[in-house]
Amino acid sequence: MTIKQEMLDKKIWAVVGVTAKHEKWGYKIYNVLKEHDYETYGVSPNYDEIEGDKIYKSLTDIPAKVEVVDMVVSAKISINTLEEAKKAGVEYIFFQPGTYNDEVVAKAEELGLKYLIGDCIYKTLKNEK
Repeated sequence: MTIKQEMLDKKIWAVVGVTAKHEKWGYKIYNVLKEHDYETYGVSPNYDEIEGDKIYKSLTDIPAKVEVVDMVVSAKISINTLEEAKKAGVEYIFFQPGTYNDEVVAKAEELGLKYLIGDCIYKTLKNEK
């Protein structure tokens, strides 16, 4: 089984970089996960709620045990979020295009996280319908 398939089989996801702006990936990804019956939590310091959903300031604030974190932020924010993900007991990180660099990937490896780069969860789930 591929890492991607392992991630898709997990049901509790957090989207780091969720936004209320409909044209942005942080909004599209958050909603496509919900449409596919994933228990999805949004993480952003910029919102308290989006369309009635509570948004969390950090991964460690989420009351559930998150299984996969989807990064929709800059590499600079991604690298800082990895330690938090590890602390929250997250095993899988799905890096959207543009959210990682060599330093971020090295950090994910150093922390022992399972990760995916060069792919897009939005395109994957949209093509399933």
